[in-house]
Amino acid sequence: MMTQVQELQMFWNDWGNHDLSFYKVYVQCGAITKEDYKTVTGQDYDAVAETQPS
Repeated sequence: MMTQVQELQMFWNDWGNHDLSFYKVYVQCGAITKEDYKTVTGQDYDAVAETQPS
């Protein structure tokens, strides 16, 4: 069985899902850490830049 981070790395590397907001949801839900987010996407997680719909 794959870990959540391994699964997300597959989405990023193999399936080409490079929508950063998709991965931010996993951090917001507590499924992965901010460090895991950077491991998967190569980007720093910046929750302040995330806009929430009203």
